Amino acid sequence: MVGTLFIVSTPIGNLEDITMRAVRVLKETDIIAAEDTRKARILLNAYGIKTPVTSFHSYSGMKKTSEIVNMLQRGKDVALVSDSGTPGISDPGHVLIKECIGKGIPLTAVPGPTAFIAALVLSGKPSHKFVFEGFLSSKGSRRRKQLEELAKEERTVIIHESPHRIEKFLKDFMDVAGNREIILARELTKKFEEVRRGAAEEHLGHFAESKPRGEFIVIF
Repeated sequence: MVGTLFIVSTPIGNLEDITMRAVRVLKETDIIAAEDTRKARILLNAYGIKTPVTSFHSYSGMKKTSEIVNMLQRGKDVALVSDSGTPGISDPGHVLIKECIGKGIPLTAVPGPTAFIAALVLSGKPSHKFVFEGFLSSKGSRRRKQLEELAKEERTVIIHESPHRIEKFLKDFMDVAGNREIILARELTKKFEEVRRGAAEEHLGHFAESKPRGEFIVIF
């Protein structure tokens, strides 16, 4: 009998944001494949989950993917968890999911938190149509071209940005799209949750006085 890959969503910050089903699945599966085993153990310890954990991250490569697939083919049930939120969205879980589909291995999702959806509903921007781009290119010319295309979008646009590049993003955005309103969300569900609304220039002024911290979700 072949095992099942459970794609388990975990909290994006507040440990209380986990479903009863997710806790049960994490307890009942044979092994947990975690993007960051240290972060996973914080959650597991909070809920008394003793299931063995193995690492599965962006540097794991196909060898580790094959190892997990082999476990599944031998009848072991595996729970896939990311750093936070839903596996397969802007993380290496997609590789394992795709491989399991190709091998005919059963898989199912255990839904839960997703950071960009939380940011979208907090932003107040239209949510009936939106496009999620994840991280833009780190290469200047490619990044600028992406921004030029996104600035023409009629749908709400959602991207991720790091704290050390957010100011560069805002400057590029102003060059391409003008001083439009942008929503910046960070640390969602955590103690220092922040959702900033304002024009790009306003955000730049803020960061000139207060160093950017934490990964940002950018919405416009």
